[in-house]
Amino acid sequence: MPAISSKGKSMPQSPIRKLVPYAENAKKNGIKVFHLNIGQPDIKTPQVALDAVKNNDIEVLSYARSEGSEVYREKLSNYYAKNNINVTANDIIATTGGSEALLFTIGSITDPGDEIIIPEPFYANYNGFSIASGVKVVPVISSIDDNFALPKIEDFEKLITPKTKAILICNPGNPTGYLYSKEEIEKLKQIVLKHDLFLIADEVYREFAYDGAEHHSVMKEDGLEQNAIMIDSVSKRYSMCGARIGCIVSKNQEFIQTAIKFAQARLSPPTYALIASEAALDTPQSYFDDVIGEYVERRNTLINELKKIDGVKVANPKGAFYCVAELPVKDSDDFAQWILEKFHDNNETVMVAPASGFYSTPGEGKNQVRIAYVLNEKDLKRSVEILKLALEQYNQ
Repeated sequence: MPAISSKGKSMPQSPIRKLVPYAENAKKNGIKVFHLNIGQPDIKTPQVALDAVKNNDIEVLSYARSEGSEVYREKLSNYYAKNNINVTANDIIATTGGSEALLFTIGSITDPGDEIIIPEPFYANYNGFSIASGVKVVPVISSIDDNFALPKIEDFEKLITPKTKAILICNPGNPTGYLYSKEEIEKLKQIVLKHDLFLIADEVYREFAYDGAEHHSVMKEDGLEQNAIMIDSVSKRYSMCGARIGCIVSKNQEFIQTAIKFAQARLSPPTYALIASEAALDTPQSYFDDVIGEYVERRNTLINELKKIDGVKVANPKGAFYCVAELPVKDSDDFAQWILEKFHDNNETVMVAPASGFYSTPGEGKNQVRIAYVLNEKDLKRSVEILKLALEQYNQ
């Protein structure tokens, strides 16, 4: 039998999606599953985006431009200007989701064997994207005890080698909900300038900053023009996960021209999704005000309810719509599968994402889960109630 590649065998399963078969079996058996495992908001997509597709009179569904239409990129640059990020259409490449933006970025700045330093826990697919490119993830561990704040600069510097090409952060963070301060961004700026590295910032949750906190983009930092690369997406901002439109933003034109070659190789992003994404940029600020208010209430409900469970420790997120919770279990992978396969309360159960998949350090996160607060408050309260009952039975 022909052999599968070692790279293919090394590709990790998604901690967010690998338990889906167990959830589907539970549903077939009449069990209602509350999905806390995936960042799929129940917030309605802006009507202006849906209408742009519904009311379109396209007769030939043709290829889009590889880097996205100039009209879309111009409109996107105007959106960024409102956020004090001054870029032009030529600094932007539209991609098929933030995932493709990351793949193109890693492909453009690394060679096989190179290294990227990432504070962990981190978005699980960073592992997969790196493995697909033959790149080594070098983790620098942040702790739930200090709310997953940026590790000390010394922790970064001692990991830098001649193979290091970039530092990658997610801000606000997935899975932690951590929001980097301006001082932390400036510390990262100093490191990458000192060691001539790229600073990649996944900023897809930019709008979701709470408690009066402000999001600080790497694209606002003077002096980082040749080092900063921003990853963005419409998925979370407009609750348009299925559109699969993201982008790469950088003022480094050598990098942009390299990434465009990757974009040309896959031809183009999907045309209808680009139309929807362009229209979504007309979404009024009131939409975001309402959505952020809703997420703050959900976050507060979830954190307060989790803290009532004996043995549970939870970080308090300042952005995005996730939190990491430490459970009184030895193996959250086993628990997450068990709660779908063997537990229900009044024909209801919950699905969580085991946090070990958000680490690359072996053994880390084994008693943690990521919870997405993308359900309404009533369902969140019920979900935590089920989680409490499940933990009691699991630990007996």
